Amino acid sequence: MTIRVLLADDQALIRAGFKMILDAEDGLEVAGEASDGKEAVELARSARVDVVLMDIRMPHMDGLEATRRICADDHLAGVRVLVLTTFENDDNVVLALQAGASGFLGKNVAPADLVTAIRVVAGGEALLSPRATQGLVGRFLDQLRPPPAQALAALDVLTDREREVLVLVAHGLSNDDIAARLYVSPLTAKTHVNRAMAKLNARDRAQLVVLAYQSGLVRPGDPLP
Repeated sequence: MTIRVLLADDQALIRAGFKMILDAEDGLEVAGEASDGKEAVELARSARVDVVLMDIRMPHMDGLEATRRICADDHLAGVRVLVLTTFENDDNVVLALQAGASGFLGKNVAPADLVTAIRVVAGGEALLSPRATQGLVGRFLDQLRPPPAQALAALDVLTDREREVLVLVAHGLSNDDIAARLYVSPLTAKTHVNRAMAKLNARDRAQLVVLAYQSGLVRPGDPLP
């Protein structure tokens, strides 16, 4: 199945570069280009896209607001937003994850990594660049999250095993890594992750990471259990 991609960036040269890369790949198609956030939201609705490559800093409506609107639209439930930024340590990255983005990459990403990232998020997985450490995500979410007592109560719907899996997801482990650590099959690990997402109304793994930090279940600097 072809993955339809929307390029949202106010710099035409960057859009042209990404388009050249993606058009050369089998199974990927650039379905539209937007030069600002408002246009990105409109095209996401009209062009039937699967993934939006979203710049944060754009005129008229920035990428954060555009991401928020796309991810809050029930008619766009299958659309995934992958944020592209020049500054991977910017707190806007975490705000983008809170808005519903499935992950982010630096604009200097290698072509092969960009293609892989699009395929990963289109499949419903989260994608955080190698420089998106738990310290980065956790530090900003620690400042932004609601009181732990309130947020932790939201996790009461999870079983003990699902909470355990949520901690491992927040530390960046894949389904295969979780399976090996818990001595279960990758399919069982994936089932636990999917159930946690369903119970917490999370769009994907990126939102599970956000919820884990917001609730205080995982804190900056926590070692891998």
